[in-house]
This record gives sequence, structure tokens and C-alpha cells, in this order.
Amino acid sequence: MTTPALSIPGLGPVAADSGLVPLPATSDGRFRAGADGVRSIYATGDRKVELVSFTHATTSGAATNGGANAPASGSGAHTLACVTSALGYPAYYPLHLAELRRPVRAVLMDLDGTSVRSEPFWIWIIEQTTAALLADPGFRLEDADLPFVSGHSVSEHLRYCIDKYAPAASLEDARALYFRHTHREMQAILEGRGRADAFVPAPGLKEFLLALKTAGIKIALVTSGLHEKAYPEIVAAFRVLGLGDPRAFYDAIITAGFPLRRGEVGTLGELSPKPHPWLYAEAAAVGLGIPFDQRESVVGVEDSGAGVCAIRIAGFPTVGLEGGNIRQSGTAALCHHLAPDLPAALKYILNPG
Repeated sequence: MTTPALSIPGLGPVAADSGLVPLPATSDGRFRAGADGVRSIYATGDRKVELVSFTHATTSGAATNGGANAPASGSGAHTLACVTSALGYPAYYPLHLAELRRPVRAVLMDLDGTSVRSEPFWIWIIEQTTAALLADPGFRLEDADLPFVSGHSVSEHLRYCIDKYAPAASLEDARALYFRHTHREMQAILEGRGRADAFVPAPGLKEFLLALKTAGIKIALVTSGLHEKAYPEIVAAFRVLGLGDPRAFYDAIITAGFPLRRGEVGTLGELSPKPHPWLYAEAAAVGLGIPFDQRESVVGVEDSGAGVCAIRIAGFPTVGLEGGNIRQSGTAALCHHLAPDLPAALKYILNPG
């Protein structure tokens, strides 16, 4: 049994082996541990999110998402979650306590890794893009790269690879190569010539979805994947499962929109994906019509560290699935429950308490 090493406001007791890393200061230099009411600063293992805990209400003028969800004056001990950015646009959000209240009304469900096993395919596309940037067909990513090339936006993935492997390359060139590889491979798959193992339904997905439907629980699909990548995945999976049109099955589907390319109009998606909370927040509040004050009856299911952070910062109880990069990214402490697979996650969700 693990012994709690610390307690973080909005998160609760955290075990010594949680994977969180203590920091003397935030990466942007805005806050320092032990100064101006800051009692501790911890980062997730992949450094994508920094948790700044205060002994009293924030008065330093840190940027948050504001509105009714921001810490009020005199609110006492609380935590701000800073989502760092490889593109230079970090953001601070209040970390709200999220206690699961049963019965569960809705499930917000990730796509890649959680619903469809496609992460190896998209990591391979990143690898192929980097190889093209380097003009080195034999290039291979390292195991240590995996937390940084999955679960985030395309631009974040490519920025990481450029910084580590191809510092002379531009993000624009990398994105052009990425979408060239993507269009080629997606067309090959549609024509039956591509990788047969690209998009495989997760074990137990059909039973999981149908059991939620039977229980009257709303289901939203939430992905940081761009629409042109993500939607064919779930369509392919539903064909295999015999579940028909995913648009008719899900109560809401939220993707990261459409990519911005030269000469075309894009939608917001590269600067606001997981681990930012907006995709999950929009799925619940807009897609399912569940207001923020009823968020604790909504459960998010994820297999990636970025997704876990996104759900948790949005204020929802979080079920993490083993097999992704949750432990590797040091985000297990943000999960209310870790399940080995979808059948176990379903049992936890439907448990009357």
C-alpha cells in the first residue's frame, strides 16, 4: 500500500510514486515555491502540466480561464494548473475538486488508444515525417520520445521532433510533409492497399458502448485528432463492430477541427487540444448540455497523460486505462481510477457505489 507523500488542493492525497516531479519554479518563471503564497509546484512526468498550489487566494494576476470557474477571493488553498506549450502559448487553469457522484449521467471517451488502437499508426506517420525532414529513410524514434508524439496536437508532436532531431527544419515544412504522408496513407487504406492494422477497435469496445446505452448513459467521443484523421478511424471501427453510423450512435463527437494550410481556411485546434480542457468541456457543456455544476456525474475515459490532464482540468472525474502512457507520463495521480481495460472501466462506471 502506498503512503501519501503530499496533498494538492483540488487533487487530494498524492502517493510518493505518483510520477509528479517537484519544481522550484514554473517553467515561465511566474511562480516560485515558497514565495507569494505558493506552497508547492509539481509537474507531471512529461512536464506538460505544472500544478501550482497556493495557501490562500491568488492575487498575483496569473492568467486563468476566468469567469465563474476561477478561484474566488478568500477561497483559501487552491491549485492552478499550467498547461505548457511548445508553441509559446501556455495557459493557467484552476484545478477543481472532482468527486464522482453516482449515478453516472455521461461518459466522455477518447478515440486513439481508448476506443481505437491507432496510436502506433500515427506515431509511425510522425516518424516518417521526421525521416523525410532528415532525408534519412532509416530514422527511428526512441522509446523516450513516445510521451511527446502521442496525445497532443500535430504541431506539438512535430515541434518536439524538430527541436530534438531536426533543429534546422521549420514547422511549416514539417506540417506539409506530415499531411502529405497522411493523405497518401489514408487514401491507400480506403482503397484497401494500406496498413490493415491501422485502425483496430479496442477490445471490449462494442460491449462497453452498448452497456452504456442500455444504462441510459450519454456518450461523447472526444479527440485531439484533426477531423480528417479522426473521423475515418471511428467509421472504420464501427464498420468492423457493426454499429452503423457513429454520428447516429454518439450523443456528441468533438474533434480538433480542420488543419490550417496555405491557401485554405482552418479551425482552432492546434493551440487548444489536450491537455487543455476545452475539447472535453465543450463535449459536456455544449454537446451533451450538462452544466459545470453537474460535472461530477460525468466520467472521462482516457489512456494518455495529455487526455487525463484535459479531463481533470475540465473538472471531471477521470478513469485511466492501462496500456497507454499514463504511468510513463507521470499523470496517474490525476486519475480517480486506473482500469486494465474497457470491461474493468465499465464495471467501475456502472458500480452503484
